Amino acid sequence: MTSPTPAELYRRWIDELWNGSPESAHELVAPDFVGHWPDRDVNGPQELAAVIEQTHEMFTAITFTLEVGPMVDGELVAGRWLGHGHTANGTTTFVGNDILRVHDGRFTEYWNATSVRS
Repeated sequence: MTSPTPAELYRRWIDELWNGSPESAHELVAPDFVGHWPDRDVNGPQELAAVIEQTHEMFTAITFTLEVGPMVDGELVAGRWLGHGHTANGTTTFVGNDILRVHDGRFTEYWNATSVRS
């Protein structure tokens, strides 16, 4: 069985992981995965799944749409996405830029930059 291309893997990152089931983290990231958020590091698929679940719990509905990319340069993949989250107080729109390192068909490292639009 062949590994997914880095671009295919990133599309799954958005569609299956962030828009779908956080449990797909176990398929998409390596056991030694490290995600670098501005305020902390997230280690391994279990901790990543927990962070995604926490994000989803802040909203009654949340969606992520890929706006740019994925762009691939060797073992690095980058993309820009748009998120919409709904709460009892209204809608929040946020944007993010991702850079991920791929090794052996899984993500091993992640750098995230996110800002709220409204």
